Amino acid sequence: MFETFKTKAEAAGNTTVQKVATKDEAITFIVDYLKQQEIKDTAGSWAVWAESPMLAGVDTKALEEKVPGLKIGVTPELAKGAKIGITQMDYGIAKTGTIAQDSTKADQRMASTLPWIHIAILATNRIVADLSAFMDRMHPSQSNYIALITGPSKTADIERVLAIGVHGPEHLVIVCVDELGGAN
Repeated sequence: MFETFKTKAEAAGNTTVQKVATKDEAITFIVDYLKQQEIKDTAGSWAVWAESPMLAGVDTKALEEKVPGLKIGVTPELAKGAKIGITQMDYGIAKTGTIAQDSTKADQRMASTLPWIHIAILATNRIVADLSAFMDRMHPSQSNYIALITGPSKTADIERVLAIGVHGPEHLVIVCVDELGGAN
């Protein structure tokens, strides 16, 4: 199911899907990506990482020291000045390459919609076949705000000209992590 998800997600445009085996590999990939994107401690150039199960047991202070400009935790001010936002998603939908998240907490919404680049972390085994399978696991009655994201922000509502990144990130990076596991 991962290969279908990857193919569909990347077909949405401006989307990269990376699969890793362990949480440590995911953190290394993300740190390297942040450095490649020249994250630094100035507004417009920093990254915010919303609290998530991925960070459980991680020395977040050491992580912030590895990448000056990485902020663990999200506030409106930090999110507005972020180049990159990092969140953990709840599910992936293979048929459409969509990622899904319970975005009831404001920090999840801010980190996934305000920065120019969104890094989405997803447990590989939480990729389901289609929307129906997803709705069996995460129904709207269980959440106040479910976000479904397929590729970066796109619109063609102004003179039918496609614009990317107008209402959200212009690039999406999905990091699928085998080790995260969790009930599917």
